[in-house]
Order: sequence, then C-alpha cells, then structure tokens
Amino acid sequence: MMASQAVTKMIRVILSSFVLAAVLFYARPAQSHHSNVLYEVTKVITITGVVKEFRWVNPHTWLYLTVDDGKGGKTEWKVEGRAPGILRRAGWKTSSLMSGETVTVDMSPAKDGSHVGIIARVTKADGSILSNQPSFQ
Repeated sequence: MMASQAVTKMIRVILSSFVLAAVLFYARPAQSHHSNVLYEVTKVITITGVVKEFRWVNPHTWLYLTVDDGKGGKTEWKVEGRAPGILRRAGWKTSSLMSGETVTVDMSPAKDGSHVGIIARVTKADGSILSNQPSFQ
C-alpha cells in the first residue's frame, strides 16, 4: 500500500509539473496598442516651423520642428506621425521632409500643454499636402 501511494503521489507531481509548464510557456500573440490618450484628439492646432529632423522609425515616425514662439525666441516641437507603413501608403517617403525646409503642421496637441502633438497633416512650402491617411484609389 505504501509503494502504490508513493507512485500515485509521484505521478501527480509529474502531471502537475507538466500542466504548470504548459501554462507558463503557452505562446499567445502579442496584443500591443498605441493609444492617442496623451493628445486632445478633438482639437486641432496649426504651427509653422522649420524641420529640424524627421525620423522614419517604427512604431511611429517623429517630426522635430523649430517654431518661432512669438516673443523673439524659438521653441522645439516634437510631433508624432503614424507608422512608416501607413505613411508610405499615404504617399510619404523617407525624404518627404528634409531638414531646413519650412512646413505647416495641423496636429492634435498634448493634453499636458507640452510642445508635443500628433500629426493630422503637413503642408509643405510649395502647397503640397502630406496626409496621414492612406489613399486607396
């Protein structure tokens, strides 16, 4: 009787170990989400400035602008764009925005009042518009 109880206990430990291992190592697809919660998405403001840098990176592109602050100084704005794949389908290229060019950006500003926003569209000096929406024509 003692030997059969030991065998039963060992089987339970082994099965429990396998179940625990299966639960711990179960692979699930990653569920990432990039929220716009930092921005006032119901509000759009417009700024005009000089491109300092345009970063074509995942998961979001970034546009850095130097903007006149209206008091004789300069302010740097950091504006988040959509993912490169989405912008490419909207007609953007890695060279769409070059350092030194003047652009006007329509964007939703950060809720905290910092000089950060999320791009709605960019208008270049020649009047061409870079939308953040892919066109499926």
